[in-house]
Amino acid sequence: MKEYDIVLLTEDRYENAELTNAYISNVVKEDNIVKVALENIGLKVKIVSWSNPNFDWESTKIALFRTIWDYFDRFDEFRVWLESVKTKTRLINTYETINWNMDKHYLIDLLDSGINIPKSIFFHKGEVINFNKIFSKSEFSEIVVKPTISGAARDTFRLDKSNYTEKESHINSLLKNKDFIIQPFEKNIIEFGEISIMIINGIYTHAVIKRAKKGDYRVQDDYGGSVELYKPKQSEINFAIKAYNYCSPKPLYARVDIIYDNNNNLAITELELIEPEFWYRFNANAAEIIATEIKKIL
Repeated sequence: MKEYDIVLLTEDRYENAELTNAYISNVVKEDNIVKVALENIGLKVKIVSWSNPNFDWESTKIALFRTIWDYFDRFDEFRVWLESVKTKTRLINTYETINWNMDKHYLIDLLDSGINIPKSIFFHKGEVINFNKIFSKSEFSEIVVKPTISGAARDTFRLDKSNYTEKESHINSLLKNKDFIIQPFEKNIIEFGEISIMIINGIYTHAVIKRAKKGDYRVQDDYGGSVELYKPKQSEINFAIKAYNYCSPKPLYARVDIIYDNNNNLAITELELIEPEFWYRFNANAAEIIATEIKKIL
């Protein structure tokens, strides 16, 4: 007999968090919305850090990835944990999905399947980027450079022909240890924002739009970005579901981040299948939906 029906995976900072600021309060609130929805249908639930050394992962039927937002900073440790836990409990989303989705090289698979993404150039660990060649051989006038395994705009740089020399050495030092992706800067992120469309078991539930603060381009609230409920067009929902439907196996939940690219076409910026912020506080009914879907598979 398992002690828990489901564990909600978080990180050390949030397992027993003190509500010292609005950011932490929202993290805790989001996890508790899901916890309560699961408990309201009779499930036994616990919130646990993925790196908690004292937790017995065989004591829960399911581990649901939620707010593990340090995994890319502790990637080697996370991979060891993931390999260990996959045989001890059921992971949602699945181990196969997580392995595919944790590295932005998955964007190539989406592009190959006919799903538009921003134009992308990949550099592998140990290579050297010559930004002068990037700007001279492409149509890019401004670019964004970021690791293929990262989150929350960590080690992300916005460069143009006037400032790339200031960062080239630093970026190439980072490239010694991680892969990077270069994409054109998409001006509509500033002018319009980035849409996040939430999908549970193939069904659209709600959406938000994220906007950067004035003078910045990063939409994450870590950098002062804002978020509000958004009513998407049917074309935007259809585009998001097309990306979801590409996935095999089908994830239980997905957050599809989309923009209008520099040609004003819809493009996937991220297909978040591991630990996306889901903004349940804007639609608590979505937490009830995922709780019901989880109960079906217990």
